[in-house]
Amino acid sequence: MKKVLIISPYFPPSNAADMQRVRMSLPYFSTLGWKAEVVCVDPAYSDMVKDERLLLSLPDDQTVHKIRAVPLKWSRKIGFGSLGYRSLWFYLRAVNKILQKGDVDLIYFSTTQFPVCVLGPYWLRKFGVPYVIDMQDPWYSDYYEDKPKAARPPNYRIVYWLHRRMEAITMKRVGGLVSVSQDYLTILQQRYPELEPVPSEVITFGAFEKDFEIVQQNQQLLAAARRRLDQRFLNYVYVGRGGADMAQAVSLLFEGFREGLLKNKAVFSKIRFHFLGTSYAPAGTGIPSILPIAQKMGVSEFVSEQTDRLPYYETIAMLLASDGLILPGSDSPGYTASKLFPYIMAKKPLLAIFYKGSSTLSILRQCSPCSHIFTLPGESDDGFFEVYRILEQWATEKPTVNQYDEKSFSIFSAPAMANRQVLLFNRVLDNQ
Repeated sequence: MKKVLIISPYFPPSNAADMQRVRMSLPYFSTLGWKAEVVCVDPAYSDMVKDERLLLSLPDDQTVHKIRAVPLKWSRKIGFGSLGYRSLWFYLRAVNKILQKGDVDLIYFSTTQFPVCVLGPYWLRKFGVPYVIDMQDPWYSDYYEDKPKAARPPNYRIVYWLHRRMEAITMKRVGGLVSVSQDYLTILQQRYPELEPVPSEVITFGAFEKDFEIVQQNQQLLAAARRRLDQRFLNYVYVGRGGADMAQAVSLLFEGFREGLLKNKAVFSKIRFHFLGTSYAPAGTGIPSILPIAQKMGVSEFVSEQTDRLPYYETIAMLLASDGLILPGSDSPGYTASKLFPYIMAKKPLLAIFYKGSSTLSILRQCSPCSHIFTLPGESDDGFFEVYRILEQWATEKPTVNQYDEKSFSIFSAPAMANRQVLLFNRVLDNQ
């Protein structure tokens, strides 16, 4: 059996989006001929929301190596709170010891904490172990170059420069690439032509049925989610990050809703929109990105936003407790919603608004044909009227179930996605 060492700084019980692929794949790697061990940062060094129930989804015999990191209270003083930077030195020491045993065939970086990936070329030179990088987001991106200074992340210029340099160093020796978006791979291949022959594969996050089993077995969790929603109203829910890149999608939603208030206030005033977990900032420090849009459009009375992240299984419980789900997308063409499959599996009425280039659109059309899908930019200026029409239909007919196509959906299951990762691993080793 081959052995893969997975580098995932965030790991259960930390509830971070970028560790979900690993968590959902681990139960299937061994049956596919690969023993997987994980090296993560001890959750004590992370301010990420924790959900102890996430541990229930891991194999009982899973080997996990926990390392330290520079405490946030020190690193923030110099403006570097990223777990990738804070754990870099500790990853170097810990993985060196593991690789000295000589039984690791492949290193798999599956994280958006990209600075740790720069260790890949070092481990390749020192131990001869090839590495694969999972591009869940762009590493170095010029997305913010034309944005006003106030809209840019902290320390943007220095971080931008570091990411550009580190990406270039890392990509020169990478053995394989996984990505949630073909756009990310295309950009990298254009930027680094030497990547053209490198094995690569577009693999979405998988649909993990065990997560829904865990929630359904916890009636207290479901009851708590229902209590959070005022049952006098129709509660439409979105759980996930917000941000300026979602402003177009959210504006289209609120424009359609505002039209409904003008035409049929008695019906539309029963609607409430809930946006939960919209910021990655530490609890209590997140800046709302959805509510200001609602205020600007005069519908804030019907909109609530909680920036603090929710524990993972509370997220699923909220989806199940809702009357309908809202799924706004980014204005970045390569954006793929990692949260897509739980939204489909919740079997709730679903209204999605995505940029035309997003792979999310094709998956939704294939797996959930009864969902309502809008694209940006729209074909005309009256797209909001279609949003109004769908919301009116929901508010009057009160649909409760949105079945998905199980045959189409099966190709996106967690076992299927794990198998595709393993096929790529094998290709990388064959290339050595």
